[in-house]
Amino acid sequence: MEPPETAESGWRIYDVLKRVMDIAISSVVLIAAAPLCLLIAIAIRLTSSGSALYRQRAAVGRGGRSFTLYKFRTMRDDAQDTSHREAIARCGKGEIGADQEAKGAGGPVYKMVNDPRVTRLGRFLRKTGLDEIPQFYNVVRGDMSIVGPRPPVAYEYEQYDERQRRRLAIRPGITGLYQVSARSQVSLERMVEIDLEYIRRRSFTLDLSIMLRTPWVMFSGRGAY
Repeated sequence: MEPPETAESGWRIYDVLKRVMDIAISSVVLIAAAPLCLLIAIAIRLTSSGSALYRQRAAVGRGGRSFTLYKFRTMRDDAQDTSHREAIARCGKGEIGADQEAKGAGGPVYKMVNDPRVTRLGRFLRKTGLDEIPQFYNVVRGDMSIVGPRPPVAYEYEQYDERQRRRLAIRPGITGLYQVSARSQVSLERMVEIDLEYIRRRSFTLDLSIMLRTPWVMFSGRGAY
């Protein structure tokens, strides 16, 4: 077993190099995807009223710190979060598997299924993951990493117990072990287990594996709602 100081030094080196990689890859993606982002923004504005960009000001990141998360808007501009709050509360209590939102999903899920607030174009963007392209800006800002646990919204984080909050011991990510292995098809507790497993095992090899698996998961639409 490595001495504690050696292990700590190794994590610091990993964190620094991962941050450099995050900035480099995210900068390239944002530049290369600019024409696609313009087309997506135009399509959103043409198919529903409101801004093309959605700013989620209550996202929670590393250590419980709040930040503004950027996404392409996939819901109606007048959508309220009441139904989502209720679904999150039921998920936290382990009740979601018996709810209407989970019917047809093959078992307990940790997302609302067939959310009526989502537009037709929004469903496509969510299924392919294209709605999350603006989050590479969050990575450049230092709010997120490319690979890591997904950031919860504030009212979701408030229901976490001490163990569940451990999934935010590192920067949240755009993709992660949970996204490529389960993607909304498991309970909250299983999601936490997968995220904690990633934190224990994280390495450049695992990060690269997750990034390479992500495009297939995105465009297959597996587990997306």
